Amino acid sequence: MEKLSLVIFDMDGLMFDTERISALAWQKAGEELGFKLDPDIIAGATGLNAGDALPYFKKYLGERFSYSEIQKVKLAYFNKYIKENGLPVKEGLYELIDFLEKASIPKAVATSTYRKKAEECLSLANVKDRFDLIVCGDDVSRGKPEPDIFLKAAEELNCLPNECIVLEDSENGLKAALRAKMYPICVPDLRRPSKEVRKLIFKEFSSLIEVKDFLEKEISNLFIKKCEWA
Repeated sequence: MEKLSLVIFDMDGLMFDTERISALAWQKAGEELGFKLDPDIIAGATGLNAGDALPYFKKYLGERFSYSEIQKVKLAYFNKYIKENGLPVKEGLYELIDFLEKASIPKAVATSTYRKKAEECLSLANVKDRFDLIVCGDDVSRGKPEPDIFLKAAEELNCLPNECIVLEDSENGLKAALRAKMYPICVPDLRRPSKEVRKLIFKEFSSLIEVKDFLEKEISNLFIKKCEWA
């Protein structure tokens, strides 16, 4: 194993407990527009950017399905919930960020969410300015499970792929990290990724607190010191 110099965070479902809200918003939007969105269909879209989500949904719902229309309605439901209830932050997020900052370990966000919405969420949680880099779904032509978004994050921070840990909750995200030749750590959210994918990943933990504890314990074995990459 190479020494590691960068930690890359997924956003929805990993940093924020938004997948449940998003799934409910998808169902409500589907009902409003006359589509029955099965939970399995919604789950399969987790981690896809808008460009990849369009053909994915059309495959199940037919050609009359308008992704742009349903996405607009879905976002309205999602935003209404956040406005009324706030953005739910996953346990351990702030502690993990604090640890990485104290240890001078670079950190990036790589999310399929488009930049405007991603930056709104990160700002609401008061973490937008705590990351060295934010890469969003509209920054790459191919979304997860393709590796592009993770490779872009590594390249922009001058890190080799095999120097990166990726924190992910979704199957598509873990596949992307594996294809990028990085070290995926799974923190499952609504649906645990398949056994076939999980057996290929670096580690799996039930919370970001556990991730922080692991990295803190193994820091001398895992990470390149700041002076070696600066």
